[in-house]
Amino acid sequence: MSALDTSAAPAAPATPDDVPGWFFRADREVFSHLLDRQTAAGTSGDLLEMGAYLGRSAILLGNHLQSGETFTVCDLFDLDAPDDENSAEMSMSYRETLTRRAFETNYRAFHPELPVIVQAPTSVLADGRIAADSCRFVHIDASHLYEHVAGDILVARDALAKNGVVALDDYRAPHTPGVAAAVWEAVFTLGLRPVLLTPEKFYGTWGDADAVRADLLARDWRAEGFRLDEEHLAGQLCHRLAWDEPAPPARTAPQRSLSRRVALDVLPPFATRAVRRALRNGRKAA
Repeated sequence: MSALDTSAAPAAPATPDDVPGWFFRADREVFSHLLDRQTAAGTSGDLLEMGAYLGRSAILLGNHLQSGETFTVCDLFDLDAPDDENSAEMSMSYRETLTRRAFETNYRAFHPELPVIVQAPTSVLADGRIAADSCRFVHIDASHLYEHVAGDILVARDALAKNGVVALDDYRAPHTPGVAAAVWEAVFTLGLRPVLLTPEKFYGTWGDADAVRADLLARDWRAEGFRLDEEHLAGQLCHRLAWDEPAPPARTAPQRSLSRRVALDVLPPFATRAVRRALRNGRKAA
């Protein structure tokens, strides 16, 4: 267990956008839309998030929790990782910022009660503590290591009820090939059916993909400024969705070196802010 946290309580965020994280507009809209469609259809079931960081996506999931449902969040937070590779990953990305206390402060800023918190490696969920066929939505955003993600996918498969949806983060990021390997392995060998791809997340089901797709397409995404395209993968239809934000005029677009662009794209939020601050200070000094 981690040492007792005696530091001052972190400041509560005023809005969910004040919570650091990588939960972007397209995925926020997809989460809300699919969960709302489930509620409108009278579908009930628990919610599960594996890997929560500071609560940005958990806060939104909590908005859709219905009476009688359970929302479970599993994350190490400030516990030590169970193996050296996972520990190195945490140290590189978020060891200095991720604490359970910070997560709870952020979540309680928007909800009166915390979710059920399992502070442990996500592998503990394989022991049956999440009832089979109990969940309508599962979000996987924990370790990026292949072995861990593959295990998380098996937990999701067992936990999801009929036509339940799983969302998997970082399925295509250059620095997370283990996630990609586990996701596409599940598609080709475990019966996971792709429904939607965004720049950050893969959405799929072990149920009726056509039914989930119908819920997705019940909304006119293009009219709201999104780009929506069809893809055919090994005989399966899925869609790609992205926020189609207009590019700024060429004369005002900042010119960044490749190294700066990569840094701003892949670094965790606290490091990205430091890079931007350094760039601003450099321009002022010039």
